[in-house]
Amino acid sequence: MNTMADTFDKPLVDRTERAGNVRRLLLLGGCLILAAASLALFGNLHGRLALLAVFAVVAVIGVICLFGFALGLLAIGGRADEGAAARSFLDGANQGTVFVDAKGAVHYANQAYGRLIGNASGSSVQTPVQMLARHPAVAEDVYWLAKAAREGTGGRREFRLDTPLSGEDGHARWYRVSVRPISSPSGKLEAWQIADITADRRQEEASFRSLQDAIDYLDKAPVGFFATDSDFDLTYLNATLANWLDTDLGDFEPGRTALDDFLPKSVRAGVMGRIGSIGEGESRTIEVDLTTRRGRVLPVRMIVQKARERDGSQGLRTIVLNDNPGERTHSEAAGARLNRFFNAAPMGIATLNEGFETKQSNPSFARIFGDRASQHAVAFLDLLNDESAERMRERLRAASAGAAEIAPVDVTVKGERPRSARVYLNVFPDRESAEDEAIILFAVDTTEQRALEDQFAKAQKMQAVGNLAGGIAHDFNNVLTVITASVDFLLMNQKPGDPSFQDLLLIKQSANRAASLVRQLLAYSRRQTMRPKMLSLTDVVADLDLLLKRIAGDRTRLERRHARDLWPVMADIGQFEQVITNLVGNARDAMPDGGTITIATRNVEDHEVAAFGYGELGTAEYVLVEVSDTGTGMPPEIAERIFEPFFTTKEIGKGTGLGLSMVYGIIKQSNGFIFVDSTEGKGTVFRIFLPRFVPEPQLGVAPKVGAVEAVEKMDLSGSATILLVEDEDYVRAGSVRALKMKGYDVHEADSGLDALDVLEELDGKIDLVVSDVVMPEMDGPTLLREMRKKRPEMKFIFVSGYAEEAFAKNLPEGEKFGFLSKPFTQKELAMTVKQMLESED
Repeated sequence: MNTMADTFDKPLVDRTERAGNVRRLLLLGGCLILAAASLALFGNLHGRLALLAVFAVVAVIGVICLFGFALGLLAIGGRADEGAAARSFLDGANQGTVFVDAKGAVHYANQAYGRLIGNASGSSVQTPVQMLARHPAVAEDVYWLAKAAREGTGGRREFRLDTPLSGEDGHARWYRVSVRPISSPSGKLEAWQIADITADRRQEEASFRSLQDAIDYLDKAPVGFFATDSDFDLTYLNATLANWLDTDLGDFEPGRTALDDFLPKSVRAGVMGRIGSIGEGESRTIEVDLTTRRGRVLPVRMIVQKARERDGSQGLRTIVLNDNPGERTHSEAAGARLNRFFNAAPMGIATLNEGFETKQSNPSFARIFGDRASQHAVAFLDLLNDESAERMRERLRAASAGAAEIAPVDVTVKGERPRSARVYLNVFPDRESAEDEAIILFAVDTTEQRALEDQFAKAQKMQAVGNLAGGIAHDFNNVLTVITASVDFLLMNQKPGDPSFQDLLLIKQSANRAASLVRQLLAYSRRQTMRPKMLSLTDVVADLDLLLKRIAGDRTRLERRHARDLWPVMADIGQFEQVITNLVGNARDAMPDGGTITIATRNVEDHEVAAFGYGELGTAEYVLVEVSDTGTGMPPEIAERIFEPFFTTKEIGKGTGLGLSMVYGIIKQSNGFIFVDSTEGKGTVFRIFLPRFVPEPQLGVAPKVGAVEAVEKMDLSGSATILLVEDEDYVRAGSVRALKMKGYDVHEADSGLDALDVLEELDGKIDLVVSDVVMPEMDGPTLLREMRKKRPEMKFIFVSGYAEEAFAKNLPEGEKFGFLSKPFTQKELAMTVKQMLESED
């Protein structure tokens, strides 16, 4: 074993010394060769023999040197100098270094290592593993380092020892120990290095304590402080501000809370706009009322400054002062109150100069006119559309001229989703000391009001058209009923071979077609009969797949996209199928050159409703059905009228204009909503929102009496006494004739009052009453209530062109009755009467 003064590579020194000896031998051999050569040239036979002997010795030495060079045992050059430099560097290093072979023998240890372990003499130098094994607290680290040395990977560990490695008394010390493999001519060695880093750790701990003290000072400061990243998410919040905002610092996570979470919604856009307009390094004071986690109002002054982060982005460094009026003078408190009123006002307030540019504005002004309005010196007229700007310019000129009374003006703000506002103007009271402020502007947001007015006007228009359509349909139904009954009577007396038989069939088919148009009108006016039941719209659309593909045609691709776990809805399956087929047919017609029709369904949570931007759509849970195409689209003026009856863009003879009207009525009668969004050249999307239905298993729904079923072989004859009440003479006459032909004893009345007289004459001996709903003097529901007073068990059938729900609400809850929809055939009348008479109730 070498002492600490020895070099780490003993063979290096040996090789250097041997190289010097060889050079001396070569020099001596050269001298001998020269001497022998001289003897050979000038001497005798003995000289020649001496020369041969010298050559032989030199040859042997040369062979040995060649083997030495090949094996690396000899070298030529200044390696001795290199070894001295390495030994000088390692001996003078402050870090302890020791080289150990695979057997644990120490090949070299420098003086710093001796000082660390308290062995300056160099006797019995222990390896780091042997030395550290005496300290159980670092056993795991020592094991890891020893394993890394054996595997040749190397590694480093830092740990704390309660006593120094030197064994002297003293305080705990921190050490950094590292090991790495090296190669040497004598084999692989492990280079261990040990450094005492106690001073560095103490400096780090002192810095950490200073940082903790600084944070503690900042947390306990009498002012609030926060920092944000470039997205205005809070990255730091001091304890004072957290206490003011009712926020638990233990739950605070940097980057998870947005600054605007603590701003009232009414001023959020304006304040964030003012903050966003601050330049780098610029400071700005903003007075605002913050909202705490408990919903309290906290009036503050924020001194906001933008600073560049390490990653190059810009964040905020903000001091928050609690704007407590008690800490200010009377004038300061009054000014603070005025600023709060200004910033918290729900209406937009701004001052304009002579050039109609903004000088000061509150957050509500930016909320109404956009983020750009929060910037300084913005031309107010540039915020409006052209028509509004022209009207506004006249009012501003009048205000600038000092007009006393200026009428308010309604304006529309520019933007993707334009907003409406009513603007009031006033002359600045003290223009000379107002720093170029000439006009005071007040703006009230009327966007929602205008939307409601438009919706109300549209609803009134649709309702008026619906009432008109319903009235026409009611009268037309009576005419169709007479036509249908008369044709049925004529067909009964004609044989299929008669020349007039085909004409009668044609009349009946035309009447049926007219009845279909009437049903569409009733669907629009929401007065048709609906049989709603719980449906899964995914299944309904899937069952229609083949039919829809035929409707779409060969040049159009039909795609279906359905979300999982679709909620159920309540709708009439037949009516809803008409809705889908009609929309697909319209989409096909909108794509003359072919394209793609997409039917998509998904659930819409209540919090998603506002994102659609439909003011009429209330906040609730819906099932959304979207039917979209890639067709020609529609301009806005056509899209606004698309649901009106008889409005069509198709050529004459290719559409009645009732298809989408019927769709609108069906969806409305199903308590749903339908909207259309269309862009010329891009396509159209119809969105249907049906309310989610939550079934109640404990409640059963009994089937209504009087449902007409097509039973071909049913015996429709009878002998009961029937009272038929109908104000239309021709309808009444046809129905009486049809029932008498089936064997019934039929009495008739042309009004509700007349029916009560007939009931009195017959002493109440009537088995069934068949009555129209809409009649003069007394309608059908009133007649039913009056007759129930005398005959509570009397059976009743209502006949109407409207849905039964339209008049059932005027009857007592639980009232049972039959229903027959106009127009009807004589067979349908007989079947309904037969079923009602045979019913138990």
